[in-house]
Amino acid sequence: MSQNFPLEKCRNIGIIAHIDAGKTTTTERILFYSGRTYRIGSVDDGTTVTDWMVQERERGITIVSAAVTAEWKGYQINVIDTPGHIDFTAEVQRSLRVLDGGVVVFDAVQGVEPQSETVWRQADRYSVPRICFVNKMDRTGASYEYTIGTIKSRLGANPISMQLPIGSESAFKGMIDLLEMKAIYFEDELGKEPKVTEIPADLKAKAEEMRGQMVEKIAELDDDLTMKYLEGEEISIDEMKTVLRQAVIQNKATPVFCGSSLKNKGVQLVLDAIIDYLPSPLDIPHVKATLTKTGEDVTFPTDENAPLTALVFKIVGDPYVGRLAYFRVYSGRIKTGETVYNSSKGKKERIGRLLRMYADRREDIEEVKAGDIGAVLGLKESFTGDTLSDGDNPALLESISFPEPVISIAIEPKSTVDQEKMGNAIQRLTEEDPTLRVRTDETTGQTVVSGMGELHLDVFVDRLKREFNVQANVGNPRVSYRETITRPVKAYSYKYVKQSGGHGQYGHVVFDLEPLDRGQGIVFENKIFGGSIPKEYIPAVEKGVKEAVEAGVLGYPVVDMKIALVDGSYHEVDSSEMAFKMAAIMGFREAMQKGSSVLLEPIMKVEVTIPEEYLGEVLGQLTARRGEIQGTDVHPGNTQAVRAMVPAAEMFGYATQLRSGTQGRGVFTMEFDHYSPVSDSIKEKILNK
Repeated sequence: MSQNFPLEKCRNIGIIAHIDAGKTTTTERILFYSGRTYRIGSVDDGTTVTDWMVQERERGITIVSAAVTAEWKGYQINVIDTPGHIDFTAEVQRSLRVLDGGVVVFDAVQGVEPQSETVWRQADRYSVPRICFVNKMDRTGASYEYTIGTIKSRLGANPISMQLPIGSESAFKGMIDLLEMKAIYFEDELGKEPKVTEIPADLKAKAEEMRGQMVEKIAELDDDLTMKYLEGEEISIDEMKTVLRQAVIQNKATPVFCGSSLKNKGVQLVLDAIIDYLPSPLDIPHVKATLTKTGEDVTFPTDENAPLTALVFKIVGDPYVGRLAYFRVYSGRIKTGETVYNSSKGKKERIGRLLRMYADRREDIEEVKAGDIGAVLGLKESFTGDTLSDGDNPALLESISFPEPVISIAIEPKSTVDQEKMGNAIQRLTEEDPTLRVRTDETTGQTVVSGMGELHLDVFVDRLKREFNVQANVGNPRVSYRETITRPVKAYSYKYVKQSGGHGQYGHVVFDLEPLDRGQGIVFENKIFGGSIPKEYIPAVEKGVKEAVEAGVLGYPVVDMKIALVDGSYHEVDSSEMAFKMAAIMGFREAMQKGSSVLLEPIMKVEVTIPEEYLGEVLGQLTARRGEIQGTDVHPGNTQAVRAMVPAAEMFGYATQLRSGTQGRGVFTMEFDHYSPVSDSIKEKILNK
């Protein structure tokens, strides 16, 4: 495929939607009609180009966003097919970060669904211009009008209907183009040869009425057109297209098209609309970056001769060629064999092979210029969100922020062979997916993996077993509790004395303990002057205190406390480092019990976004989980956001409860906020477990 498309003839677009609205099927049709494939793949048969992972084909859903390149009427279109499931929302987020425009696909029966709301809000956050495609017009119950109504009411958008469907449900045959006032029929099996004819007589009046509404809505977008419209002058098709394109790029309007991807009707008109209305890399604002040397904010133009700025937005472990990094070039160019500077890590990287990706197939290319998307092999230090720039002008682009993981599982390898394989596999999978977090629980020794939801972690475990052949036991995670004291303890004295044959053991310490504010950690202070304990034994005392702090009195780490060593005594012969360390450990434990020790639990800041009618249900759910409601906010489109503080231990299984209680329309985010004391009755339950 030739690389020499001028920038105004390039489009970087994403296909985004709720799960099951038909994104992958639409992408397949785009590839077929643009001549990239010679057969049409099917999600149900597991033969699509972009869903190439085993897990995707089995579940019939998209898990990782796939990048493909197509050509249409002399334009190059880079398409990213993104997942629709809430658990893989980070995939959508990182794709939107590098796209210039989006095609939002809706199911004509369902209209706007919860995940459509989520992706729409994400697109708003990154100001991504959009067009809408109302898919599945051939299904029973399909309604073009209803779907447009929900786009307006639930998303608060300004949809402009560009077409009128001909026939509905199983009788859906094609559509009327309201701009050109022509009927377009898709009669052959593959829909390759659309037939353009006059509008049928029975639809003429309806088409005239809808065209009138469309012209009025487009005229409202521009002062000059408004004047023309009010004065009754004719507005040309070119004028309308120009004004509508500007409005889409400024996110003031969203043109709506209809069709049925599965039945091969209407996709070519969406391709035309991508070219007509979605921005080229030249139409979007110049990228902002921060110069690493001076900290100054600058903008880089979309120009291949400007200094390089590119963003790595995805890492994929490819089974055949190794580690692939997808990147978007904002300014400058990247060539095979040259060295670039990773300004996020402060390291140089050599560009090995440059590839134009075609889902999981690839073509070698020599360079990727400003405004284009490519993939590179052989980067060692670069990860999602890193900026690649020019070594002489190092600059940082805004990175990609991901939501905090909400659900964790504990995982243990079945054998020592699996232990080693698991370490490598986890490293590879977390490089690919920045929303997977891994840590070792010090109290249980288990590896704890956190992710965005139960399906997310299911797929993670499945990939461990299949791709990396790791056999592991997956268990329930534990909540990380902590301990502290509630009142100070003054001058607590402890003597460690052991007499056995020969040398004895002698260590004597006197501690002050003092509770600190939440989040202050552990502070150890040596207040001994005048040598009641020789200097060489102080590090042993500190070491003993640190060990005792890790285990606590109830078996959990101690936090937010100041321990001061204020006095003590030693024996010329019997004192040793070991004796002082033991004195510190035992003395600290006894002193803790004198300070009324309490158990602390992690409290999560939770925000639940729901349609208004489920407010009562959700407030009840959170209160039943020991949640403290902090307040509610009203969002546009009749949604409410409930803010609450809820103990982490009570949040297990909440995702499932929320989905069933809100018909799948509620979404929630949660992040750790602080530790808080638990009541005696809850403490009993925890310790008994």
